[in-house]
Amino acid sequence: MTISKDSVVVAVKSQVSCQVDAETVVLHFDEGLYFGLNEVGTLIWNQVQQPRRVQEIRDAILREYEVSDEQCERDLFSLLRELSEKGLIEVHDAKAA
Repeated sequence: MTISKDSVVVAVKSQVSCQVDAETVVLHFDEGLYFGLNEVGTLIWNQVQQPRRVQEIRDAILREYEVSDEQCERDLFSLLRELSEKGLIEVHDAKAA
């Protein structure tokens, strides 16, 4: 599924995560996959524990970090695509969510 600013994303239930300092490690039960997230990735991961519009996550990053809108969106969409491909988040059309 294509991810847009209006998409709603949420972490899957078949995972557990642990924050260590400013980083997070996620374990996907079904895949036996470990995934590490840096400080910004941790902020994003914390946001997706509840269903959130991508626009809301983008706004949270921009409030917390000095980064251009374009760079923020590029990095956010890249991470969300990777998390989706690895089965760690669900992506829903805003209308369906």
